[in-house]
Amino acid sequence: MKRSDLQYDEIGEFYWNYIRLIPEDEELIDCLKKNTHEITEFLKSVPEEKWKHSYAEDKWSISQMVQHIMDTERIFQYRALSFARGESKPLPGFDHDFYAMTYDAKDRKPVELLKEFKAIRESGVLLYKSFSDEMLARKGNMNEMNATPRAIGFIMAGHALHHKDVIDKRYL
Repeated sequence: MKRSDLQYDEIGEFYWNYIRLIPEDEELIDCLKKNTHEITEFLKSVPEEKWKHSYAEDKWSISQMVQHIMDTERIFQYRALSFARGESKPLPGFDHDFYAMTYDAKDRKPVELLKEFKAIRESGVLLYKSFSDEMLARKGNMNEMNATPRAIGFIMAGHALHHKDVIDKRYL
């Protein structure tokens, strides 16, 4: 399933900002694997002393941003699993700022964060490999909008790319 196969009604407008960061010819599983490598290699290149740095007051550090990426991946994987299994109840949104405030990742070592990111993403790749085409296309409701597991997969990759770009432009 390629990114170009996604239909506009598979996810709300806001999330297309992340999906559009993925090339149209990318296959979902390959995209997630390539994205894992790209994000991991980029983060490995960030000097350790920069990980606790924030570019402005009340902005996250790089460590907090990586933790945010991981928290979001876990939530999106749960949503994708729920919809693939046919969940009919709406799933709530989450307040990513509240999550960041209640867990300060500044004291975590970059190597630990990278190891955890790779493990979470590998789990996601295995999850997506287990889905049939029918499961990938099932619609559910998250945060008061329709979504499919396949759209969520591309969102995960695009979300990580978005934050890579923020780190590159504002932190380095």
